[in-house]
Amino acid sequence: MHPELFRIPLLNIPIFGYGLMMVLAFLATQWLSGRLAKTKGIDPEIFVNVTLLALVAGVVGSRLSHVLENLPDYTRSDLSAWQNFVNMINIRSGGLTFYGGLILAFPVCLSYVLYKKVPPRIAMDIGAPCLMLGLAIGRIGCFLNGCCYGAETNVPWAVHFPYGSNAYVDAFDRGEIDAPPQLKVRLTDGSYRLLSNEELQQGYIKTGDPQHPRVPIPDDARQIAATQRSPAVHPAQLYSTFNALLITALLLAYFTMPHIPGRVFALMLMLEGPTRFILEMLRVEPPVLGPMSLSMVIGVVLFVAGAILWIGLGMMSNDRHQIRGVPAMQRA
Repeated sequence: MHPELFRIPLLNIPIFGYGLMMVLAFLATQWLSGRLAKTKGIDPEIFVNVTLLALVAGVVGSRLSHVLENLPDYTRSDLSAWQNFVNMINIRSGGLTFYGGLILAFPVCLSYVLYKKVPPRIAMDIGAPCLMLGLAIGRIGCFLNGCCYGAETNVPWAVHFPYGSNAYVDAFDRGEIDAPPQLKVRLTDGSYRLLSNEELQQGYIKTGDPQHPRVPIPDDARQIAATQRSPAVHPAQLYSTFNALLITALLLAYFTMPHIPGRVFALMLMLEGPTRFILEMLRVEPPVLGPMSLSMVIGVVLFVAGAILWIGLGMMSNDRHQIRGVPAMQRA
């Protein structure tokens, strides 16, 4: 986990791993979408705008979905309404649910390509491998940031995240680990919370009391925090990266073959849905339907939708020229 990778010399501006990976994901998907658009005779500039729209809508949808799925974390009684709101919009802390972004970004991008009179099924086929490539790079950012971690495990490649990470804080909140007294703050209800990384850096706690606005923390708190580690967990973020890269390769291979327009997108749904369902078994997410998390439920829905789309496109397309690809653009 390396939330802050480095600082720009002289300016002292921090470069965060999560943000850097999002930028790299944006650039990579923009490049790939342009290359694929050219193979179909479509202006690549259109997909530059599509990528921008997908980025904005995807971040908004991803964050909204994450907040709704973990609402108790953003409606804490020990924080003010403003502090809870700041936590909701603070994407630097991690917490972007992929499916939430997909659900919002898809209609936004589809509306734009329809406006530009791009055959929607061709646009969907171009977007499918780009989406998976962006997910692969973005999950590396999740690993650097420490969010989206996996369940506890004893496998040899398990990872321990440092103090202040989501894995450490969540384990503390669940009572699975305790922290040294120098790192705990007693609340009015008798419970405890952990010192934040910001408080450790500042060396004090803000109280909100005009007479005593700041309470210093123990001098050795920062050194003690540096020795703390979360329980061993699956590096689920890296599993997701590998899975997304594999799906990207399969989609690109199928894209180059004669196919019915739209089936690359359908194949993405059929591959992403079940593989995400399996990966969710190695993560710690709240159940919403029986033992299944929200992402598991959506994964099932995506697979079913992909299968229906695949079969439906086959039933709609009896023209052998359409199956060959490029000439069918005008009718897609």
